[in-house]
Amino acid sequence: MPAPSGSDGAAPELSVVIPVYNEEAILRSSVVDLCEQLDEWKRPYEVILSANGCRDRTVSIARELSKKHEQVRYIESAEPNYGKALRAGILDARGTFVLCDEIDLCDADFHRRALTLLDAGEADLVVGSKVLDGAADKRPAGRRAATRIINTMLRISVGFRGTDTHGLKAFHKEALLPVLRRCELERDLFASELVIRAWRDGLRVTELPVEVVEKRKPSINLLRRVPRVLRDLARLTYTIRLKG
Repeated sequence: MPAPSGSDGAAPELSVVIPVYNEEAILRSSVVDLCEQLDEWKRPYEVILSANGCRDRTVSIARELSKKHEQVRYIESAEPNYGKALRAGILDARGTFVLCDEIDLCDADFHRRALTLLDAGEADLVVGSKVLDGAADKRPAGRRAATRIINTMLRISVGFRGTDTHGLKAFHKEALLPVLRRCELERDLFASELVIRAWRDGLRVTELPVEVVEKRKPSINLLRRVPRVLRDLARLTYTIRLKG
């Protein structure tokens, strides 16, 4: 697959990384809409679709999108593993700045605001917070409660000082690479470990409020994730508190 480039042939400045799992219903429309918004920025970019364990037409649609849009490419793995897919996409990114998105959000407005801070050198990592003052979390009540519970548990277990870890992020790739390479978790709490380690390492981490309106129901049942998340939280606590 040819490497993507900007319209002038330059290497991409921005890499948008999106893990995808069984997203055939919204993948095409979400990516096309995102590219239209990114085109307006006049900055070379790439969109990396990191497919993981898909059993529907997600990969074939991603392939079609990569042929139609030179800025879009995809990578794939057989295992359904969000954190592993996100890590793989970040490592594969060619841009100076990496923008981590969700296919049911594709929030170009957050990335625009985050890039303003990154361009000015005012932050190394910008996190989109669903609970910060000014945020509008319009997900179902159960999903909102789960976010608050896990954030509270992170504050108690590892001393997390922020308000959110999972979801939208933007960062300078070179600044975060050493942090990413020390992360041990995969799946649901990989993103949490990345943010927490960045805080603890003294990187300049800034949060921005975001509006969250999901385009579809979660692809993985929330209750089925609870035991795995609790196991990963225990491992994260050990990793951060004892191993450092």
